[in-house]
Amino acid sequence: MTSPRPPRPHPRRASRRLAATLAGATAGVLVAGLGATPAQAGSDGGAPLGTVARTAGDARFEPGPCPRTADPIPALERARCGTLTVPEKRSRHGDHQGHGDHQAPADHQRPHGQNQDDQHGRKGHPSRRITLAVAIIPAATSRPAPDPIVWLAGGPGDDAVSEIPMALAGGLNRDRDVIFMSQRGTYSADPELTCRNVDEFAAESLGLVFGAPSTGRLHVEETRKCRDRLASRGVDLSAYNGTESSADYDALRKALGIRQWNVFGISYGTDLALQYMRLHPKGIRSVGIDGVLPPSLAGGAVTWKAAREGFDGIFAACARQPACNTRYPNLKATFERLVVELEARPVTTTVTVPGHPEPVKVVLDGGLLVNWLTFASHLAAGVPRSIDELAHGNPRRIAEQYAGGKLSPQAIGRVSHGLVFGVFCSEWTPFESEADVIRAGRRLFPTFPRSVLANAPLLSWMHADCRAWDIPPAPRSIREVTRSDIPTLVLSGGFDAQTAPSSGPYAARTLSRSTAVTVPYVAHVVFADSPCAQAITRSFFATPTAPDTTCLAGLQPPRFEIAP
Repeated sequence: MTSPRPPRPHPRRASRRLAATLAGATAGVLVAGLGATPAQAGSDGGAPLGTVARTAGDARFEPGPCPRTADPIPALERARCGTLTVPEKRSRHGDHQGHGDHQAPADHQRPHGQNQDDQHGRKGHPSRRITLAVAIIPAATSRPAPDPIVWLAGGPGDDAVSEIPMALAGGLNRDRDVIFMSQRGTYSADPELTCRNVDEFAAESLGLVFGAPSTGRLHVEETRKCRDRLASRGVDLSAYNGTESSADYDALRKALGIRQWNVFGISYGTDLALQYMRLHPKGIRSVGIDGVLPPSLAGGAVTWKAAREGFDGIFAACARQPACNTRYPNLKATFERLVVELEARPVTTTVTVPGHPEPVKVVLDGGLLVNWLTFASHLAAGVPRSIDELAHGNPRRIAEQYAGGKLSPQAIGRVSHGLVFGVFCSEWTPFESEADVIRAGRRLFPTFPRSVLANAPLLSWMHADCRAWDIPPAPRSIREVTRSDIPTLVLSGGFDAQTAPSSGPYAARTLSRSTAVTVPYVAHVVFADSPCAQAITRSFFATPTAPDTTCLAGLQPPRFEIAP
């Protein structure tokens, strides 16, 4: 996952997963992972971290085999694994008020019309338990630092265990154990709230007009089927959100007997990390966030801002490179003209995709082109050439990249839609209207038609999905900024078109001991692609108040492809 990636296979999944997308998928296996015995890494006993069963409040950790994975992860062979069992819903939605205090709200504080026995949950059901997989990767040194790092995955809906290769490729375990726990509802958790039908529709819809209302209706119908299937299994859909996940991580630290640890979150994991810092600050030594999505901004408007900033970063880099600027002049204007033209008159083409012997029909409209560039920012060197080819009547490159991601076996059955919509529909859409999203898009892309602006990149049909998902909103406090003096590294990428580069400094304003760094010429989640970002991150966890950022001075823009 550290190499450049084509556009991601599903519009809601973090594109850092795309390196593996075209490699294909294999069945997961249960790996026995109790053989490694490195140092205790900050626990309160003499046993190696993760080898002792322990109950902490309403949570219990049990050592055991490593979780199933969709693809082989060799590092699990030397991991120490187990499970954390927690209540599905500790109390009513949003009761975790921070600093470890969990107080139930009075009836008048609940959302209007909601009582303890509403249709979205069963009295909070303290008896119902869910299980989260835990994998601890030992430090590469025989004398690890006493405070491990816990990894918060992106998405929402990605499985942390699947991101182990990314963390290790960046050397995150050089001198600390790194802990991975599946967020509730994700692939290696029980229950796992994946919905293959939603993923399969995303692949099948390649031949439909991306932004057509008829496509939207079909999309929402698949969302409704997903909801009904999960609800029929007895899942409390309102229990899968950042508030509960934050409490899960606080419980994990206590159940592992760790006095103090470090936190590293990527993409949506930054939203979760900022919530976790606000709600449960005790025991956190330092926090790194990469590809920043502040909870106070999360939604469609800031996603349009990310697109504007990430696109402009690529366009400006091309303009500054003489060969690129000469061969592809006025790239920004060309792209925006193509969005308008394709939205009015979509283009249909047929491509071949690895692993699919039959030709694949792809319809390109303006909205699809915007979504393609959002993810093609990871392949920035080829972006000018792809746009130029499209402008001259050849959509093949763009169609192949987009379809290749959608049709990959790794795009099916991996993401937890239960967690996706649990977050979107309780923490995002209640605090931002569809009109807000369109207004934000129009300010940033004034030439785009309304049909494009209505669906922010990555978030197509989100409000309609949430009307179908039908869960209560989170308390308004979910949108509060995080104010903290915990040392924090705030990483952004100059080409990031998924989470706005400016969101890093925005979050850092209220983190009094933060270091904000923008890594130029890198897209979403710089730790995945930039050796410099990896070095900065490692130095930060060694000395949180003085990370070494000297490598930034030597970074160079990509050499853009020049067509003959």
